This record gives sequence, structure tokens and C-alpha cells, in this order.
Amino acid sequence: MEVIQSFTIDHTRLKPGIYVSRQDNGFTTFDLRITEPNREPAMAPAAMHSMEHLMATWFRNSQAKADVVYVGPMGCLTGMYIIMTGAYTVDDMRQLTIDCLKWILTQTAVPATTPETCGNYLLHDLPMCKWESARYLHRLQHDFHSEYTPLHVTLDNGMTFADA
Repeated sequence: MEVIQSFTIDHTRLKPGIYVSRQDNGFTTFDLRITEPNREPAMAPAAMHSMEHLMATWFRNSQAKADVVYVGPMGCLTGMYIIMTGAYTVDDMRQLTIDCLKWILTQTAVPATTPETCGNYLLHDLPMCKWESARYLHRLQHDFHSEYTPLHVTLDNGMTFADA
């Protein structure tokens, strides 16, 4: 089996920021890393769920809406993935994300939080989502990171990999 590319990133050195996770077949997957893995607490599931609803709503209504394929949380709850078509750079995604986070901070409700519109409509926390959004906004504006540190692993059979 091939190694999944995201498992080749040294998560002990990964800082909050925006990274290109992969580019293939005309798609770019952006890693919006909100918390520092294994050093800071992961986001609470309810806050992450609210952030997913808000970010998906904003991105699918932004000037980039025609190119948005997917907006969703990482299973580890340390960030979001955004998949785009088109020629978007990390700097483009940084500005889009900054604009999105500023919008989130003005919201008084999370969209689509009824039993009819959400599969877990009670699992939302707008105040904590806004707290995480404000912290991430500050980091994107004042302590920006966008370069992964590769993880070099030697397998039991002596083979090595640095990327998938």
C-alpha cells in the first residue's frame, strides 16, 4: 500500500497556517491548520462543526464559489481541508481565509442547524467557534506558516519515503 501524503508531514513541527496538501488532476487541497498538532488541544467537535458550516457557507458564496469543491474538517480536529479547482496559491487562500474568518466573527447564528438541514444539529458551539476563529485570524495575520517539514521514515524492510 502507498503511504498517504499527509502521513509524511512531521506533525511535531507543524504550525498553524495554510499549506498545500496536494495538487493533482486540476485540484488543490489546502490544509488550513488551525491548532498546533500534539502541542495544543484539538478543536472541540461542536466548535469545529460550527466552523465547518460557517466556512462552507462563506466559501460557497465568495468570489471563489465556482471553484470550491469541498470544505470540511480534519479527523484530528486540528484544521480544515478546502479543495479548489483553478489556480489558487497559498497567498490567495490566506486572503480568502482571512476574509472568511472576519465574517465568522460577525455572525450571530450558525446556518443550517435544524434536524432537516444537519445530521447532528445539536452539536454546535458558535462562541467557541468564534474564539478559535479569532485566534486563527491573528495567527494568519501575524505568525504565518506555509511550508511543511517532511517526515523521513524508514520502513521495517529498509525502504524509505519522504513523500507519497
